[in-house]
This record gives sequence, C-alpha cells and structure tokens, in this order.
Amino acid sequence: MKLTIRQIAEMAGVSVTTVSQILNNKGSRFSEDTRKRVLDIVNEHQYRPDFFASNLINRHSKTIGMIIPDVTDFFFSKMVEGAENYLTPLGYKLILCHSQQSLAKETQLLQDLNHRSVDGVLLATPNLMPEGYAYGSDFYRKMPLVLIDRGINQRDTGRLIIKEYEGAYQAVSYLAQQGHRHIALLKENGSYYQLQERYNAYRHALKDAGIPYKKHYVATEDLTINGGYQAAKAILLNPEVTAIFCSNDAMAIGCYRAIYELGKKVPEEISVIGFDDIELTASLAPALTTVQQPIFEIGFTAAKFLVDAIEFPERRMPNKIFETKLILRESVNKTTKSPSS
Repeated sequence: MKLTIRQIAEMAGVSVTTVSQILNNKGSRFSEDTRKRVLDIVNEHQYRPDFFASNLINRHSKTIGMIIPDVTDFFFSKMVEGAENYLTPLGYKLILCHSQQSLAKETQLLQDLNHRSVDGVLLATPNLMPEGYAYGSDFYRKMPLVLIDRGINQRDTGRLIIKEYEGAYQAVSYLAQQGHRHIALLKENGSYYQLQERYNAYRHALKDAGIPYKKHYVATEDLTINGGYQAAKAILLNPEVTAIFCSNDAMAIGCYRAIYELGKKVPEEISVIGFDDIELTASLAPALTTVQQPIFEIGFTAAKFLVDAIEFPERRMPNKIFETKLILRESVNKTTKSPSS
C-alpha cells in the first residue's frame, strides 16, 4: 500500500504541513531531530510524492525544460550534467530538448514546454532572441527563463559570462612565449556560435607579441571534429606554420588527425592548443593543452538561478562571471624553426 503524507505525519508525530515543507526543502525552521524523523520514515517506506497532485495544489510541476543546440556536442553534455546535479536533489526532473541551433525551433520548443507546464526553462542558445522572450517580458513572468548565450542577448540581470577573451589571449601568448611566430587559428564559420572574443584575443595577442597577423593563417569551419580536420588541412598548406590555436577542443581533435595524415607530429613539429577542456582531451596522445572553462559549473549555476527565480520570483536574478584557465599538458613544444617572418 502506498504511504500518504498524512500517514507519514501521524507516524512522525507532526503536522501534514511540516512533512510537506520538509519534503519540498523548505523545512529550515524545523529541528534536525524533526527532519530526521520525517526523512527516516520517507526512506524506510520508499515514499515518492505524487507530482501530478502536487502540481494541482502548488501550481508547480517540479519539471524544468532545457534546450540545447546540439545533443552530440561534448560541451553541452557536460553542461546538462551540471544542471541535473543541482536539480535532482531538489526533486526536479529535466526535460531535454534539441534545437539544432534553429531560432524557429527554439521558440517553438519554448511554447511547447510552456504548454506542458514546466516551472522554467534553461535555454542554451547561439541566437538573438525576440523581445517577447526577454527578461521581464510577459512570457518570462509566466515561465522563468535563464539564457546561456555568451551574453549576446542584452540584459542587466541573469547573465552567465565566461572570460573567453582572457583565456584565448593567454593561449596565443603562451605559444608566442615558446618561440612560435607562425601561429594559425581554426575559427568557427558562424553557422553555430559566434566566438568573436576568441578571434579578437588571437589578433591582439599576436600584435602584443610583435607578430604580424596573416589572413591565410585563419581557417573557418564548423565547430566539430570534422570541421577542425578540414580547417587544419587548409592551414597545413602553409608549411611554415608551427602552432595552431583551435576555437574549441572538438576542432583540436580533428586538427590532430590532419597533422598526423600529413606525416607530422604533435608537438615536435606542430603545437596545438584547444579551448573548453572537455574530459576527452586529457586522454589524447599527446594530452591536449587547452583553455579550461567550468562547463559543469555553468550548468549547475544556471539551474540554481532558475530554481531561485521559480521559488523566489520577487528576487532579482544575479549575474555570474566564470574564469578561464590555460591547462598545460603535452601538445606544445618550444619551436626550433627560425623566428623570421
């Protein structure tokens, strides 16, 4: 027989309200003894709340929608893990949706999730959203929305910003410090995310190191393993290149393949640096030097912002800046080539 909240309350010697508040993580005013007594009974009888009934009473479904551009992208899978890590202990379930980078699909998914009565949405988007979905809009008031968008949608609250420029600048400067003067860039082609800060940092780091910018040292492709492979093949037509900075780790993996197919070695002949620090990079041979951004923490923080917006709608959503860090591994060597340009 399924246990009810009323039966749990009778067994614990407390009120139904007390049990409900403890189960909904709002029992901070109760003693540890009371909390333990209730939770011990819950665990012993493997009680699970009826979320449908709870939704009717509390107007909360305890479900969160999360829309990501690409379910195959290592970056977003780690972000989803971070969001789930925050939501699951609070009793929230995640509905994961794939937008395929399409603004039209994103807006349709937002409407679909709203009709399913989710409590809020995490939206990782490469797109500029219509005004109707902005912070403070009628849509937002009905269903809180946290954007993970590299700041492209203007707002003064709920911004999750990564120090991409600083990380990319540090990477390219490090290559210059190792004696490299022919440093190429594998850049996104704009069909997905616009990583303008990484490109700006590349140019500024070259300038500050006294290295001339050369347009033919920049190749644009998809932010994928195959994109990195194709872009690197184009770059390697310049035999003087000794180092390549890749806009993400997936491109760096493809870059490795292109280098080896040419009969060259990383890092003995060509140094490579990536960006993201996905888990796979430490297992490459050689292990990839890359710029680390806290992907898990971004998903975790976005989920926290959203739950706070759901449970405390009167509060102003804060902003958060995430640091980046150059992780030195084995894919960069000092160059032995002549520094002449």
